[in-house]
Amino acid sequence: QVQLVESGGGLVQPGGSLRLSCAASGGIFSAYSVGWFREAPGKEREFVAGINWRDGKSYYLDSVEGRFTVSRDNAKNHVYLQMNSLKPEDTAVYYCAADRDTILVVEPDFWGQGTQVTVSS
Repeated sequence: QVQLVESGGGLVQPGGSLRLSCAASGGIFSAYSVGWFREAPGKEREFVAGINWRDGKSYYLDSVEGRFTVSRDNAKNHVYLQMNSLKPEDTAVYYCAADRDTILVVEPDFWGQGTQVTVSS
């Protein structure tokens, strides 16, 4: 079992930046694909960004491409999401996720508890 704990959420003004962190424990971190999903009020949870462990390739939701950057540090068992040029529509609960195969799935194997990101003036 993999445990995931997010941190770094908060309130930020439009155009601002936030960096989310996710600490993983309980497994061989380098052997998992990892990433971030989000769920806004009244909307379904959606994939935001992730890295597949087999090839190290990163993937992004179209609406965040160029603004968000996902990264991982296997030595520290962490995955990060750097969010720049934030917009009100980025407001959501952000979840860290991990999967034994690909992160490009609707239901990854493991989830964190979520961290709130609010973009508002």
